[in-house]
Amino acid sequence: MMGKISFFLGLPISQNPRGIFINQSKYALESLKKYVFESCDPVDTLMVEKSKLDEDKEGKSIDPSHYHGMIGTLLYLTASRPDLQFKICMCARYQARPTKKQVYAVKRIFRYLREIVNRGLWYPKDSFVALTAFADADHAGCQDTRRSTSGSV
Repeated sequence: MMGKISFFLGLPISQNPRGIFINQSKYALESLKKYVFESCDPVDTLMVEKSKLDEDKEGKSIDPSHYHGMIGTLLYLTASRPDLQFKICMCARYQARPTKKQVYAVKRIFRYLREIVNRGLWYPKDSFVALTAFADADHAGCQDTRRSTSGSV
């Protein structure tokens, strides 16, 4: 007989008689420390209302390697936090020439992560689980290229 699982594909798993909890709080805390956000003021929302992230052609370009690292770190967290996926992918579009505007958006994601660091996915035992998906599309929604934008959870 096999024992309780504690890791699956690098994700920490907690099992109890009521269900399974998948959480990446240790990795999230390490990421916050790595990018000096462990003592930042958390925010309640991932995005600022009415704020559109665009190419910002007139903005000053910053070091893309630091930006790439931040995006990569956040993308790994989407395994247990699908709510972050859309905003991180929006920021990932601008990896070729990130500006302060895009860095501010990524920093806001880290500040939001500080607020939700202990959240994860909960799968209750012996319950009917129906797979539900949500999708959204915005045709010609990209401010820069007029390409369609879509997302799903």
